[in-house]
Amino acid sequence: MNGADAIVKCLEAEGVNVVFGYPGVAICPFYNSILDSSIRTVLIRTEQNAAHAASGMARITGKPGVCAVTSGPGATNVITGIATAFADSIPMVVITGQVNSELLGSDVFQEADITGAVESFVKYSYLVRDAKEIPRIMKEAFHIANTGRKGPVLVDVPIDIQNAPVNEFAYPEEVNMRTYKPTVKGNMVQIKKVIKELERAKRPLICAGGGVLLAQAQNELREFSEKNRIPVVSTMMGIGVMPTKNPLYFGMVGNNGKAYANRAMNEADLLIMVGARVADRAVNQPEVITKNKILVHIDVDPAEIGKNAGPSIPLVGDCKHIFEDLLAQELECDTADWIKVLEENRISMAPKRNPNPDYVDPAAFITMLSEKMEDNGIYVADVGQNQIWSCGYHIVKEGRFMTSGGMGTMGYSIPAAMGAKLAAPDRQVIAVCGDGSFQMSMMELATMRQHKVPVKIIVLKNNYLGMVRQYQHFTYQDHYSVVDLSGSPDLEKLVSAYDMPYLRLDNMEKASEVLDAFLARDESILLECIIDPMDLV
Repeated sequence: MNGADAIVKCLEAEGVNVVFGYPGVAICPFYNSILDSSIRTVLIRTEQNAAHAASGMARITGKPGVCAVTSGPGATNVITGIATAFADSIPMVVITGQVNSELLGSDVFQEADITGAVESFVKYSYLVRDAKEIPRIMKEAFHIANTGRKGPVLVDVPIDIQNAPVNEFAYPEEVNMRTYKPTVKGNMVQIKKVIKELERAKRPLICAGGGVLLAQAQNELREFSEKNRIPVVSTMMGIGVMPTKNPLYFGMVGNNGKAYANRAMNEADLLIMVGARVADRAVNQPEVITKNKILVHIDVDPAEIGKNAGPSIPLVGDCKHIFEDLLAQELECDTADWIKVLEENRISMAPKRNPNPDYVDPAAFITMLSEKMEDNGIYVADVGQNQIWSCGYHIVKEGRFMTSGGMGTMGYSIPAAMGAKLAAPDRQVIAVCGDGSFQMSMMELATMRQHKVPVKIIVLKNNYLGMVRQYQHFTYQDHYSVVDLSGSPDLEKLVSAYDMPYLRLDNMEKASEVLDAFLARDESILLECIIDPMDLV
C-alpha cells in the first residue's frame, strides 16, 4: 500500500460514494488507486464546479462532499468553490495534489501554496509530510468538516507522499483533538432563561438560518413552533426550514425579503435567531433587532454570537439538541393576537407586480413550477435576479431549496444540482439560472451527459446581467456598463450538441402545458424562458 491507496481506504471508511474532480500529474497516484475502489469518480469540466458539486451532495446527504484536483491551477481554480462552501458552512473535504516535498518553495512547475491561499476560506488545512500520517489526517479532516460549525477542510498531498509506502494501515475509530472541542449541548440555565422570557413575551418570533438545515433540526423547530404557536421567518439560507404554506411561516427576511417578514422582525418583542450569522443581507441594521426586544441568539459557533448584534441571551450549541431541550420544558405562550397582526400584514403588504404580458413573468412562472414539482423535489437557484425571484416565489413543500447565499457565486446551480441528483437519484432536481450564470457552468452539460446525471435546467433569459443592470438602473440612472450579454449562444443549438431536449417559453400563455412537458421527461432537459429585460425583482 502507498499513500494514495491509504487516502482511498480512508474515503471508503468514511462511506464516501462519489469523488468529483479533475486529474493532473500531481494527483494521478490518487486517481490510479481509486480505480480499485467502488467509489465513483465524476470528471467535472472545471475545478470550481467540483467543489460546487461536492457541496450539492453534502447538502442532501448531510455528510461531507469530496473533491480532488491537481496542483497549481487545479488547486487555485477550486478556491472559489471552497469559499462558497465556507460562506454557507457546507461540510467538504478537498484533496489537492502537490509537487514533490523536496521541491516545495522552489517555484517549480504547477506549484502553488494552496494551504496558504485558502487560509481564510477553510476550517482547517493540512499539508501531508508523512504518508503514515494519512489515516489520522483524513479522520480529523472529516471530523472537523462535519462537526461544530460545518465547513470545508483541505488536505494537500505531495506526489511523493502519495507514492510513499504505508506498511501498516489502521483507520482511527475516534478523534481526540485537544484544541477542537465544539459545544453540542446547550447550557440548561440559558435554555430556562429562554423559556422564562417566552412566557413573558407577547410578540415572539423565530428567525431560522441555514444552520437549522445543516443540523437537520427542521423537524424539531417546526414542532416547537407549532406546539407553542410561535411564528417563524427565515434567512435566504433558511428557506425550507418550514414549508412555505405553513400558516406559521411568514417568509424570508432581508434586503430582498418580504416586507411583512422584515416588519415582523422589527415589531417582535422577543426574537430567537437560530443558525443565522446576523449578516448584512439578512439584517442590514443589526441595531433594529436589539432595540426594544429580547434577542436570543442560538448558534453552534460561539464566534458568531455577538459578532454583529449583542444578544440578551446567548446560547451556544447544536440547534437540534437545543430544540429538543426546549421542547422538554413546560411553556405557556399566548400569541393569538400577534399571529393575527402578522396575517393581516401578509395580506396588506404582499408584493405587487405588473408584468409585461409579452414575456414570461418569472414570479408567476416559478410559483407555477413549484406547484407542479414533486413534493420532495430539490430546487437549486443560481445567483442574480433569478435567485431573488426564486427566493420570493418558490413554494417549498417537503423538498429542499438550495442556493449560494453567503458568497453569491454565479454558476453554482448546475454543478450543485448534479451533486444533489447523485446524492438522491430518485428525487426531482431542477437548476434555475439566468443566461449569465448559465454561461458560467454550461460546460457541465458534458458532465451530465457523460455520467448520465439527469438534472433539469431552466434558463431565465433577458440578455443582461440582470442584477447588476438593475443596480445600475437605480444608482446610475440607466447608465449601463458591461452588462449586455449580446453574443450569447443559441441555446437550442447548444443543447442539441449534447443530445439534450430543448423547450422554449416566450410568454405565460402556454406556461402550464410547457412545464408539464418539461417535468414529464426523465432525462436532462433545458427550458429557456424569455423574460422582460427591464423586469425588476
